[in-house]
Amino acid sequence: MEHLRLIFWVFAISLMINVSFAKTLKRDVKALNEIKGLVGWRVVYTWVGDDPCGNGDLPRWSGVTCSRTVGNYSVVTKLEVFSMSIAGNFPMAVTNLLDLIVLDLHNNKLTGPIPPQIGKLKRLKSLNLRWNKLQHALPPEIGGLKSLTFLYLSFNNFKGKIPKELANLHELQYIHFQQNNLTDFIYTSYLGNDDLHVYRDAGNNHLVGSIIDLLRTEGCFPALRNLFLNNNYFTGGLPNKLANLTNLEILSLSYNNMTGAIPSALANISSLTYLHLDHNQFDGRIPDAFYKHPNLKDMYIEGNAFKTDAKAIGAHKVL
Repeated sequence: MEHLRLIFWVFAISLMINVSFAKTLKRDVKALNEIKGLVGWRVVYTWVGDDPCGNGDLPRWSGVTCSRTVGNYSVVTKLEVFSMSIAGNFPMAVTNLLDLIVLDLHNNKLTGPIPPQIGKLKRLKSLNLRWNKLQHALPPEIGGLKSLTFLYLSFNNFKGKIPKELANLHELQYIHFQQNNLTDFIYTSYLGNDDLHVYRDAGNNHLVGSIIDLLRTEGCFPALRNLFLNNNYFTGGLPNKLANLTNLEILSLSYNNMTGAIPSALANISSLTYLHLDHNQFDGRIPDAFYKHPNLKDMYIEGNAFKTDAKAIGAHKVL
């Protein structure tokens, strides 16, 4: 028995040594060296040695996380190089890191488009490119990243339509698109996935249409908690179907061109905490149910044509 136990521990220790000294797959070494040559001194001084995953004498490269793969090689699974003032086009070599699960290049100075080759990263779960200067249309190839859960593209200069291929992302829960120049919305005629959009922020774009377009599919967005549609060009009224979003906590519709009365059904959403209706063209009376709502902390109503007895909830006043 002691003999078998000794053999087990020798094997376990040898396995740990092999893991510690597993070399990085040549494909990933080549890709990271190409990136290293493009991104400037801030990365160069933290990427030391010729093995990104670490070779026992030197630590792994900063922002690089590796996992053991088949054989005596490691693959790069996370690349998190953010707030490093990296400038220039999106580094194409990133798309050769085929085992990436997390790609985080946020808060840099990247320009140009997201290349269509992004679709090669089939294992990607989190893509964070916010706070850059990326441009052009979003590539439809993002819709091929079937494992994607987090998609953060806010605060860039993207334009054009949001690709319908995003409907293929059944694992997607978080989308941040705010502060771009997008001009068309993701309509629920092709986004009716029950698990989609725990959080959706599409504020500060140039989105058009009416809110009813968001609710074309019965039972859509049941898990949605925060809906930011402020600073766009939405018209029309608030549909009663909004009350079907029973988990909604924040509804921000500020600075649109919406009209009509506020439906009392909206007050039936017990979790509703923040309701921003300001700077539209709403009119009529605000139902009493909103003033009796147990959880509503803030209701912004200024800049509309409500009856004079309408009152804000919270610090805001009717203008």
